[in-house]
Amino acid sequence: MAHLLEVHDLVTRFYTENGVVHAVNGISYTLDEGGSLAIVGESGSGKSVGVLSLLRLIPTPPGRLEGGEVLYNGRDLLKISDSEMRSIRGREISMIFQDPMTSLNPVLTIGRQLTEGLRLHLGMNDAQAKQRAAEMLDLVGIPNAEDRLNDYPHQFSGGQRQRVMIAMALSTNPSILIADEPTTALDVTIQAQIVELVKQLQQKLGMAIIWITHDLGIVAGLVEKVAVMYAGFIVEMGPVRDVYYHHSHPYTLGLLDSLPKLDAVEKQRLAAIKGLPPDLLEEANHCPFSPRCPFVIDKCWQENPLLIPAGPNHQAACWRWEDVRQAERFIEVAA
Repeated sequence: MAHLLEVHDLVTRFYTENGVVHAVNGISYTLDEGGSLAIVGESGSGKSVGVLSLLRLIPTPPGRLEGGEVLYNGRDLLKISDSEMRSIRGREISMIFQDPMTSLNPVLTIGRQLTEGLRLHLGMNDAQAKQRAAEMLDLVGIPNAEDRLNDYPHQFSGGQRQRVMIAMALSTNPSILIADEPTTALDVTIQAQIVELVKQLQQKLGMAIIWITHDLGIVAGLVEKVAVMYAGFIVEMGPVRDVYYHHSHPYTLGLLDSLPKLDAVEKQRLAAIKGLPPDLLEEANHCPFSPRCPFVIDKCWQENPLLIPAGPNHQAACWRWEDVRQAERFIEVAA
């Protein structure tokens, strides 16, 4: 069966005064119809740049898509015309951005911003678009939806603004929803509500979802598959349960060990990944995690490993993935 979305060897560079930033370095993954994928990693790992690249939203200059293909229903999105891409972006592939306050126009009403895409992509008239916009606000849990179409973004709370962004993204019934850390600016209680809302809407509407986050704890019950990114590479990928319980890359182990454990019998200090993220101005000719890795061996400094099988549908880019799997605590090994 053909995949809904296939990303093959995607490469993105930024050409700056200081040099070439190697932001995305040949990442590949697939997404099936109605499926779900989380892309996880710390800030600067290439998560957002990767999805902005497949939507062709990278500013040029300084950014440049330098390789790969992105097949959506068999069509390469990197080769179609700008007008064809605009008809897909927002209509068939929608995106929720990190900060709703900067994503919403402060001088336009919520109704104006919600109906614009409906008129553009679905050809609705004003009355149809207004009715659909009110239905979408109601769907995402905004009370008095019809009246609130006349309100401006500053009249909504942070959580409500993010709900508006979700309503806007879903209003055209997209096949794929990309959520780029949509809970970052929200408090913990509202985060949980937004995560649960997206989960319910995915099940109800049957769309595929790509969830981008730095927090492995959020995606545990949200997605089927996880891709862990570091320094522009996917370093581990597999079913969410395998990545959690049979992690096979030291970076994944470090991320998991930095999460608080609610079931801990005795107090444990949270593990920290020592060192700093790599300088992306330097092209990686060795494993980019080597300077921070407690499992490092000479081979890690000589060659950057490709993703290799670590189980059914589970891959890791590590020469010592079997040893990593046996480790229970990153901090104990690092010490």
